[in-house]
Order: sequence, then structure tokens, then C-alpha cells
Amino acid sequence: MIQLDVNIMGQSYKLACKEGEDRALLQAVAYLDGKMSTIRDAAKVKGTDRIAVMAALGVVTELLATKSPEGPFSGLSIADVKLKIDAMHGVMDQALTPQENLF
Repeated sequence: MIQLDVNIMGQSYKLACKEGEDRALLQAVAYLDGKMSTIRDAAKVKGTDRIAVMAALGVVTELLATKSPEGPFSGLSIADVKLKIDAMHGVMDQALTPQENLF
């Protein structure tokens, strides 16, 4: 585990993550900081806790919008679809490996 010092809306936080996940965590921090700062700067919401809830609702809305609305992947997130594709690749690799020995 590694620790990162980050700032979200001017507030310092010490976060821990696995090695190799620090870049993704820093991207998430920057994204959240941007969302929260936009809400704060619009001056429509007061209080850090309320700003955090409004930002969380916005991010969740974006996440839910990434789900496929219809078809065989209906209701699945992009991550779920990627897992299914990876599983399909595994099945194809197993099926095609014996074919490679023929050539």
C-alpha cells in the first residue's frame, strides 16, 4: 500500500491505495475536486457535506448512464461488459489453441 496526500476543495486528505493504482486514484480525486468546486462556485449549495452529496449524485448519475439500456448487455456497467468480453476471449483462446498445432 502506498499513501497519497491530496486536496479536495482545499481540504487535505491522506489516502491509501495499492501500488499501481495511484494514477487512477489521482484522476478520481481531480474529477471529484472539479465537480465539488463547480457546485461550490455556482453558490447554489452551501456546506461541504451538501456539496459532497450533490457531487456524489452527479457522479452516480453519470455512472448509471454508462449502462446499456437494451440488448444482451442490458443493465450491465462497462466494467461488467469488459469482464464478459475477457471471459469470451478466454473461451476462444482455449478453443483455438489446438488449431494452432495443425499448422
